[in-house]
Amino acid sequence: MIKTLYEDNHLLVLIKPAGIPTMGVEAGRPSFLEQARQYVKEKYNKPGNVYLGVVSRLDTPTSGVMVFARTSKGAERLNAQFRNRTVNKVYWALAQGNPQTDVAHWEDFIVHDSRHRKVNPVSSDNPDAIDCRLSFTRLKQFPGYFWAEIHLETGRKHQIRLQFSQRGFPLLGDYKYGSRQKFPDGIALHCRSMTFEHPTTKEVMTFTAPVPNCWKKFGVE
Repeated sequence: MIKTLYEDNHLLVLIKPAGIPTMGVEAGRPSFLEQARQYVKEKYNKPGNVYLGVVSRLDTPTSGVMVFARTSKGAERLNAQFRNRTVNKVYWALAQGNPQTDVAHWEDFIVHDSRHRKVNPVSSDNPDAIDCRLSFTRLKQFPGYFWAEIHLETGRKHQIRLQFSQRGFPLLGDYKYGSRQKFPDGIALHCRSMTFEHPTTKEVMTFTAPVPNCWKKFGVE
């Protein structure tokens, strides 16, 4: 069932569940984009193909706020905000370990490994290096893991997963990046909120998604 945070003629903001890819899957496999299109088609009784522009993406095992544009003009204006890094993206994560500090800023360089569908760390002088930056605050420490709030400065593929894993703090359930601790649904990464300008009214809007129920077993409400 689609969970909606906001919708109008230009914008559709939904809560993506963990375990479903955003888009780009083989024919016959479900994607969140197709579910969103079907939602719009049925709700507004639209014939033919439904246009939805994907302006934010989440990894398959990640949950949280996702933004779609309902018009091509809206998509163009929203994509420009993401390119110019004026969108404020906040994530919550549960990660193994116990950092020495409650607040940190990290910068790393990565390359894509398409064969293994992941990213790998490299030195800054690598010709294919892509920079990735984030800051985080530890919200609470639990036995063996901690709850972090993350502010992304760049929005790279698998960025949070790699940067935490690199420092010995893999996200719970993220076996691809070294986790040894199970998580009930996907991995313990959730797009908590997103703030941006509405593509037509220019109003600054913030959308917040509650965490999935399984997070409550780990002390997060």
